[in-house]
Amino acid sequence: MNQAQPAKTGKTPNQPPVLTISSKNYSSWSLRGWLMCRIAGLEVEEQVVSLDDPDHRAELLLLAPSMLVPRLNHDGCSVWDVLAIGEYLAEIRPNAGLLPENREARSHCRSVSGEVHSGFYNLRSALPMNLRASYPDFKVFAGAQADIERIETIWTECMDRWGGPFLFGKPTMADAMFAPVCTRFETYDVALSDVAQNYCRTIMSWAPMTEWIDAAKDEPDDFEELDMEF
Repeated sequence: MNQAQPAKTGKTPNQPPVLTISSKNYSSWSLRGWLMCRIAGLEVEEQVVSLDDPDHRAELLLLAPSMLVPRLNHDGCSVWDVLAIGEYLAEIRPNAGLLPENREARSHCRSVSGEVHSGFYNLRSALPMNLRASYPDFKVFAGAQADIERIETIWTECMDRWGGPFLFGKPTMADAMFAPVCTRFETYDVALSDVAQNYCRTIMSWAPMTEWIDAAKDEPDDFEELDMEF
């Protein structure tokens, strides 16, 4: 007598979640995805893509047509793009706080997160993330300065409306999205308002951030294209 076979689901039993990232020193997108996993309380194995991979070098240099790192593999799902990862994590961990409970705050959080995702190109290209570098008295060109002023406005509005110390009180997707911006402001010695300075201090002293930065300092690879003297 033949016994029915269980249906194939495509899942690998007991496979731990895996987050594929690139450089901890240079990759702002990897940092964002990793922070979202931390906020969600999802323990992941890190799979690091070598900087020798031309596709991922192109992503770091802002030359790739799409961002495929970070990528989260979890429970049979493969999710890339940081906003998609954030929404996925908010779906599977709705009580973790990636998105605020309040509907108005939630819509605000999604909006400013989307603005980081699709905007601020001048800032990203002029001030690439480099956690091991320091450029005191760095001269910011006008295009990037306009991005900086818009970011300060976003942060001030969030603090005024939601009380701080994070953008929506507690850590959310928006803080993960803006965290690499805080590192850029520190690396390039950007002059900021008091509100923006206080927010950057909050982010830079946040335990997940200090853990990431410590690991970045121990990273062996250098990316010469981003280690140039400005």
